[in-house]
Amino acid sequence: QVQLVESGGGLVQAWGSLRLSCAASGRTFSRYPMGWFRQAPGKEREFVAGISWSGHSTYYADSVKGRFTISRDNAKSTVHLQMDSLKPEDTAVYYCAANYKKTFGPVVTAGSEYDYWGQGTQVTVSS
Repeated sequence: QVQLVESGGGLVQAWGSLRLSCAASGRTFSRYPMGWFRQAPGKEREFVAGISWSGHSTYYADSVKGRFTISRDNAKSTVHLQMDSLKPEDTAVYYCAANYKKTFGPVVTAGSEYDYWGQGTQVTVSS
């Protein structure tokens, strides 16, 4: 059974940093692209960052480009999201997602392409 467990969320002041982690189990992690999404209160879920199965390709939403960095450690079946220069508008529940439909597939940004999701971790940025 596939499980994705996020950690690392919390409360931080504006311009601070947080590092989110997602631990995956239940399937060969290294073959599949992974992504991070977020959902703020009253808003739709949105793509934040994605990474290819190898880690060689990454893609970011314009709103986080230059501030967030996605990475993965296939040996440890984990994916990370380093968030720097955080802004109050980054406040949301952050979700890790796995695209297990596409073995060795590229990064995708549509949530519908991801078939497993974590439970989410809250990130709150105060001004």
